[in-house]
Amino acid sequence: MPRSPGPVAAEMLKKIHHIGVVVPNLDAGLKFWRDTLGLHFTKSATIEEQGVRAALLKAGESEIELLEPLDPENAVGKFLARRGGGLHHVCFETDDVVRELEAARGKGIQLIDQNPRKGLAGMICFLHPKATRGVLVEYAQPPAE
Repeated sequence: MPRSPGPVAAEMLKKIHHIGVVVPNLDAGLKFWRDTLGLHFTKSATIEEQGVRAALLKAGESEIELLEPLDPENAVGKFLARRGGGLHHVCFETDDVVRELEAARGKGIQLIDQNPRKGLAGMICFLHPKATRGVLVEYAQPPAE
């Protein structure tokens, strides 16, 4: 019988904030996700320190984040070369990304980010997929409205 998460876990991660999808071309990705599927465009930016052009599209309470690599040799570029694009990561929303990162560290979870950093979804950090059963997991603390 599966264990239910304790009350602490339920308070920490609020919802799926977004699903990251790697695309070879952001404009072509937007044509499909926005124009064909009808998702509402929220925002886009070039995030040099992450080596991507990115866009967020609203899907109900969650979002889809499209990621186009700026360099074929960065992590997203290598993902695109290996897999041809597609599902990249799942992001959970939190009110306190620092607390989540420290909790993960305290549980011995292998981290990609040792400290939160700025991303399109606010302050973010990533857990290593080797520690999360093969799924790249992101935590995001959206900016205050």
